Amino acid sequence: MTKAAALLLNLGSPDSTSVPDVRRYLDEFLSDERVLDIPAWKRKLILKLFILPKRPAESAEAYSEVWTEEGSPLIVTSKEQQKLVSEQVDIPVFLGMRYGNPSTEDIIRQIVNEGVTDLFIMPLYPHYAMSSYETAVVKAMEEINSQAPHMRTKLLQPFYQDPDYIEALVESAKPHFEDDDDLLLFSYHGIPERQVRKSDPSHAHCLVREDCCENAHPCHATCYKHQCLATTKAFIEASGVPQEKTAISFQSRLLRDPWLGPYTDFELKRFGQEGVKKIKVMCPAFVSDCLETIEEIGMRGVEEFTEAGGESLSLIPCMNDHPSWIKFLSTRIQQWQQTLASTS
Repeated sequence: MTKAAALLLNLGSPDSTSVPDVRRYLDEFLSDERVLDIPAWKRKLILKLFILPKRPAESAEAYSEVWTEEGSPLIVTSKEQQKLVSEQVDIPVFLGMRYGNPSTEDIIRQIVNEGVTDLFIMPLYPHYAMSSYETAVVKAMEEINSQAPHMRTKLLQPFYQDPDYIEALVESAKPHFEDDDDLLLFSYHGIPERQVRKSDPSHAHCLVREDCCENAHPCHATCYKHQCLATTKAFIEASGVPQEKTAISFQSRLLRDPWLGPYTDFELKRFGQEGVKKIKVMCPAFVSDCLETIEEIGMRGVEEFTEAGGESLSLIPCMNDHPSWIKFLSTRIQQWQQTLASTS
């Protein structure tokens, strides 16, 4: 007898805003070889000497700025997404985090204990990156192979230009547009340039050719930069926002290695200095608002822009629990169920 279920996967969050909890979370997160993809000895040295002594206190203060009575915004919103999707489908929907709690390991154990035989794994990352989508999938499959090697699995592929995802993105963002907006900035989470090159199986296209993202190539299936640009293009076409009133940037750098650019903080200062007055910022790499959207853009970004001469910067919320986004997830589960039924 078969039993199907779906698993929503997201990044995770500290258990609280206490420095020890934040340190534990950052240690787990940055110890991941797909996040800080440098030799293990160097990664441990950097964590021990440069990051973990000071960064947890700084991050704890930032988390305290966005924390809600229910807890971390990312966790609270993800649980609401799980609840709403569960109401739309007739199979169990589980929620796991790559780091922190509820951990992937514990959720897979729960799934196994409930007798699930077929699992639809749904990483909540629109774009492929080794430090987000890939590591979440690898961790989930490691736990499944360890705890239930005979479980059948199906994986939701990156949906960066899926028309239904683009529709949900547009529907959730449009109410925040205003006629006097000077600019709509798409701020994507950044990754090191070396990770873009590593994800190119040919090792001869991404960031090698000047037109690498525009020139069709098989590596685009795993190219984060191309996929971010594709999302932006699809959004502009679907929303009708004039392209000349849009821009793209990348946020959340770590260490001093070259990351994808232009950098959001630099761009916000430049826009302010060049006379741009009113900006809206959206963060399509995130499906749920979190520290990187609420604090980094909605608080620090506002300060950076206004101190440089701008008048108004507003963060457009992520899709969060928007009905179109919940419908996207629910529909993908139902489509998988239909395929499962036709092949069983």
